[in-house]
Amino acid sequence: MKGSGEGRVQTPARGSSSGGSGAGRSAKVEVIPSIDLLGGSVVRLSQGRYDDVTVYDASPAAAARRWAAYPIARFHLVDLDGAREGIRRNEAAIRDVVAAMGDVPVQLGGGVRSVADAAAAFDLGIDRVVMGTIALREPEVVRDAANRFPGRVVLGIDARDGRVAVEGWRDVSGVSAAEMAHQFEDAGVAAIVYTDIGRDGMLGGANLDATAALAESVGIPVIVSGGVESIADVEGAVARAASGIAGVIVGRALYAGAVDLGAALAATEAACS
Repeated sequence: MKGSGEGRVQTPARGSSSGGSGAGRSAKVEVIPSIDLLGGSVVRLSQGRYDDVTVYDASPAAAARRWAAYPIARFHLVDLDGAREGIRRNEAAIRDVVAAMGDVPVQLGGGVRSVADAAAAFDLGIDRVVMGTIALREPEVVRDAANRFPGRVVLGIDARDGRVAVEGWRDVSGVSAAEMAHQFEDAGVAAIVYTDIGRDGMLGGANLDATAALAESVGIPVIVSGGVESIADVEGAVARAASGIAGVIVGRALYAGAVDLGAALAATEAACS
């Protein structure tokens, strides 16, 4: 059983989780800290390039505890080895992160390419899984997983110049992000994580306009990912909540000190008060 999270920094109260069909969209936008795992360490890639890696922490658990001190609604974890190879190589680190997060739900992406992979992730204590590559290759697998695990499967759409990229972002398809999203409107996925690869890890600003346009076109909550560089990106996501943006993932900006998590949480609370 997960812990109570006692001793957390007293910043704004934790918000409710995002999910559902998109009906009655809420103005509440989750600020979601993230960790990318590669070889058991916390890293960030620049534009998804595995040859351009910055290592931030050799201890994923220590990094997770840092963010667990805040009243966050959710935590995002990416297994980059799994994304590249389709094989889970960071199980120990994933377990450590889940334990460090206490009662904060953790969603995992990277290498979840079957119903069995999803079930295995849940056995590690993961709350939601993000399925991307398999959604393009074999969409029925995502539908099956969403049916078997209601509210626990998220669609991952990673796009380069508006086209869906898979296999750890190495292969770019001819399918647009909007086309892929529409394929899953009736699948029961809890949310969409939309990542603009060209902005990911670059601290160049999130692609809020493209994310909002995608959110407006589907009845599924959409989470912003990639490029967040300042509190202005968080505020911009909050300002577009009515379009269906339900969250914003913050990674490198937290580790670089460009975004203060407490201030980001306060910004979302202020918008809802």
